[in-house]
Formats: sequence, C-alpha cells, structure tokens
Amino acid sequence: MLTWLRELSDWVWQDRLWFPPGLGWADLKDRDGLVFAKGSDLWVIFPIAICFLIIRQIFERTVSVKLASLLRVREKPRVRAASNTTLELYFCNASKFPSQSSVEELTKQSGCSVRQVQRWFRRRRNQELPSQIKKFREASWRFTFYLLAFIAGLGALIDKPWFYDMEEMWNGFPTLPLLPSQYWYYMIELGFYISLLFSVATDVKRKDFKEQIVHHVATILLISFSWLVNYIRAGTLIMLVHDASDYLLESAKMFNYAGWRKTCNYIFILFAAVFILTRLVILPFWIIHTTWVYPLTIYPPFFGFYFFNGLLFVLQCLHIFWAVLILRMAIKFLPGNDIVEDERSDREETDSDEAEEDHEKTKNGFVQNGNGHTVLNNNHHHSKTN
Repeated sequence: MLTWLRELSDWVWQDRLWFPPGLGWADLKDRDGLVFAKGSDLWVIFPIAICFLIIRQIFERTVSVKLASLLRVREKPRVRAASNTTLELYFCNASKFPSQSSVEELTKQSGCSVRQVQRWFRRRRNQELPSQIKKFREASWRFTFYLLAFIAGLGALIDKPWFYDMEEMWNGFPTLPLLPSQYWYYMIELGFYISLLFSVATDVKRKDFKEQIVHHVATILLISFSWLVNYIRAGTLIMLVHDASDYLLESAKMFNYAGWRKTCNYIFILFAAVFILTRLVILPFWIIHTTWVYPLTIYPPFFGFYFFNGLLFVLQCLHIFWAVLILRMAIKFLPGNDIVEDERSDREETDSDEAEEDHEKTKNGFVQNGNGHTVLNNNHHHSKTN
C-alpha cells in the first residue's frame, strides 16, 4: 500500500506535469542564501486558521459588540410562532414552505385555519433567520481582515517591478526567490480562507452559499498551487485584486445593518466600481492575459499551465455571477428606492406580506376564507353567470 502511494505521488508530482521542459523541483531547492517556496511550508496554515477562529470569537464578542452599540444597530422585533407540535414536526421533518394542499391537510390535523397555519410558518421561518447583530459581527470581522490584508498586500507589492509590469511575473521563472513579505502574505491569506471553510456551518447562509464554497475551495487550491510551483508573483497580485473590493462590501453591509442607508448606498456604489474595475477588467485583461498568453512566448504549454489558468477561469466565472447580483442591487439606487438589501440574503417576512397576498388574490378574482375554501367574489361571480 505504501509503495503504491509513493508511486502515485511520484507520478503526480513529476517535473513534466508542473514545469516547462528542462525545469523541475530540483530548481527550487534552497542554495546560495536564496530561499524558495516549499510544500512543507503550507502546514503552518492550519494553526494559523485555528488562531483566526479564536481571534474572531474574541473580536466579535468585544470589538464588534461595541461597534454595533456605537452605530446603534437595533434588532427588529420578531413575533415568535406559538407552540404547536403538529406544525413544528412538519416544519422540522418535511418542509419549511408547505404547499397549498399540505396547508389544508395541516389545518385538519392542527385545528387551525389556513391563515393561522400560513402565519405560523411565516413566523417560524423568521425565527431561523440570523439576527442583525450576528450579521453585523460577521461583516465587521471580515471588513477588518480584508482592509488590513489589502493594506499589507499593497505595502508588500508597491515597490515590486511586477506590480507595474505584468510580464515581470515570469522573469526568471521558476527560480524566483521567496521574500519574507510574500511568505507571510500567502500564509495569512490561506489561513484566513481555511478558517472560513471551518466556520461555514455557523456563518450566515446566503443564496449564493454554494458559489461561496466553490469560491473558497478554488481560491485555496489556486493559492496553494501557485505556492507549490512558485507562481508567487502572480498569486500575490491575484490576492491583492480580490482584497481591493471585499472590505468595501463588508463596510456597506455594516452600515446597512445599522440603518445608515445613505452611507451604505455611497459605499456600495464605490464597491461596485472597484469590483468591476479589479475583477472584470484588471484581473482578466491584465493578470489572466499575462498568465495565459505571455508564458507561451517563452515556454511550450504544460499541464501546470492549464491547471493554473483553469482555476483562474473558475474564479472569473464566479466574478461574472456576482457582477450580475451587484448590478441588480445597483438598480435599487434609482430615484424612489431608499432601501438596498443584499440580493444574496433571505428577506424577513412580515405580517404585511399576508395582506399583500390577499390583495393579489382578490384582484385575481378569488379569496380564501378562514377554513381554506375558495370563494368567488361578487364581480367574478356575476361575470360567470351573465
């Protein structure tokens, strides 16, 4: 078994898969005072991720709470669903959104009217939604990290030639010596994304939950792979591009949860502009273009070249997906739209929704009485008989 695993490892990590012809892992051995990235370095990201989880808990319970109080974040009053064993069992074991036929069946089992059952499920669903304080604490933590990461990344790259000339990413590849600033930038970013995977079960779940998981996994694979094969210059630029807009989004969320609508709107406009510039312009037309086109003028294509650019393509598809959500939200900035909600969040249902539903049903020619039977309204009835 061990022999088979060793042979498999040797085959997976053979030079010809990950490097241009004539180059390989032997070129990345430390020598003459130069240090190169090594796969064994990546083990440190797991203790870093655990440290992030601990720091996050302390941060959210101290700094976030005080900041929420300072910005006057308030919880919306929620009416709790009355205790009902029949409805609770259906809610937990069958569906949170019962069909009309299920509602009628539940009225017989619970002794409630159709409207009472619908109201119970609406209030019960609201109890499952995260509180404003929880969402604010999560946003403030991510805002803090992304802002500090962007500042640190900019400080590490501002004096590097490949920050201004993309082709410098490949100058001397793969024998590019590792700088201390690159090491810590990589380990901290990787540790943070690993911590997000660890905490995904307790974080606020949004409509793009699956896309977020794909993004985190693709990002971890991309950063890890770029470290292993010494695509570090490209990796640092990609991380900086992502950090450039993330802190703006999180700050907009914070002000939205605090009820500062105008401030939220202004920051969101800035975020949208930076997001489109960095992820739909700079990333594909500068960075990806340089990782896809320029290397072919120096080396023949190899598997690692396609693998790296394939991961970048996955990320770019996600960026386009999120750009659509951003544009949908931007429409709400038109005159007369004062409230901007996160398109990825589940909206809290209110009892006024019930009135709106009844109004729509009345307009369509029918209403439901308290016992769940359909009753034609007068106008509809006359039109049928005439």
